[in-house]
Amino acid sequence: MSIPPPPGPQQPSDAQGPYQVPPAQGPYGVPYGQGPYGGPPYQTWGQGYSPYNRPAPVNGMAIAAFVTGVLCFLPAVGLVLGLIALGQIKRRGERGKGFAVAGVVLSSVGIALWAVTLATGALSAAWDDIKEGSGNSSSYSLAKGDCFNDPSGSLEGVTYDVDKVPCANTHDGEVFAAFKMTGATYPGDDKVTDTADDRCYALQDTYAMDAWALPEYVDVYYFTPTEQSWRLGDREITCVFGNTDGKGTLTGSLRNDATTLDADQLAYLKAAHVLNAAMDTAPEKEYVEDDLAGHKAWAGRVSTALTEQARMLEDHTWPSEAERPVAGLVKDLRAAQKEWEKAARSADADTFYEHYDKGYELTDPDHTVTARKVLGLATTPPSYDDSGSGTDGGEGGAGAEV
Repeated sequence: MSIPPPPGPQQPSDAQGPYQVPPAQGPYGVPYGQGPYGGPPYQTWGQGYSPYNRPAPVNGMAIAAFVTGVLCFLPAVGLVLGLIALGQIKRRGERGKGFAVAGVVLSSVGIALWAVTLATGALSAAWDDIKEGSGNSSSYSLAKGDCFNDPSGSLEGVTYDVDKVPCANTHDGEVFAAFKMTGATYPGDDKVTDTADDRCYALQDTYAMDAWALPEYVDVYYFTPTEQSWRLGDREITCVFGNTDGKGTLTGSLRNDATTLDADQLAYLKAAHVLNAAMDTAPEKEYVEDDLAGHKAWAGRVSTALTEQARMLEDHTWPSEAERPVAGLVKDLRAAQKEWEKAARSADADTFYEHYDKGYELTDPDHTVTARKVLGLATTPPSYDDSGSGTDGGEGGAGAEV
């Protein structure tokens, strides 16, 4: 580094800029280097010179790598930034090598910690802790029997949190079941929705065992994981009862299971569910002519269910006031079983319809009203889309309950 000469008598100190040496005078009083046209052919002392050495700039990538490494929220990014910074520093002669190295080291440690966390499931536990510790309850932290309000006022779309409220109060939804999906990779929105739809509708009977007690304005909804929450270990699907329009409200709990029903009511409903489950296995083809084999197999399942249902009702000891109506019901079930068995052995569609109509008539829900009334259960049959008439070849008693 060049050092300017100290000021002397002919070279005063200039505190505002670099030291300069006055050009030497030529024989005619004209400074050397200045021609008749006034243009200097060469630089004079101090032109373009700074008396202090300017330090090299600090590499920005190095600083970014260090900050990211310290925070540990994106360790992979910090590692990449640090490696890029080291290359730039070497090429450009910039400063910040220490920052870059520190960023690489911290980011490497962060990556190792993330790997351990994922392997041990600690991240999933942390996610649960975050949900439980939030002011509002996450939709995925709801438990069976909880009632809640959604801040948006709707059970459709995306929600991030809900407010638990007593079921006796007006509320948007009531949780009736929850289950977890499996798999390391998110299966896609369609797969998650299909799984929720199938399982939630199948599980509603375990919470609201008496379908007749569910108001017509009640429908099934569900909370599902998003692709983002899946990465954090969320696999839970929460099944919910809500208003059919998605924005209406409910009042009071819809729960009727072992926690709310007596032994006689439970015995009756458990027997009824045997037939309901068999009815729900009707073939996809609506018309018997399109799938005679499938409908015959279905009729065989219904016949078996009717035998089991009658047995369960006969084996239970009923209150005196319920003995006669239950006995009448069992008589109808056994007669219906014979017709469904004949339908299962039918050689053609016409024969199937003949026995199907007789069997379905014997299991008409209206035949069960007397027994239900005595047992203290709901007595108004729910409405179904299909009429159950065998003349149209439909699914028949898919909604029948006795």
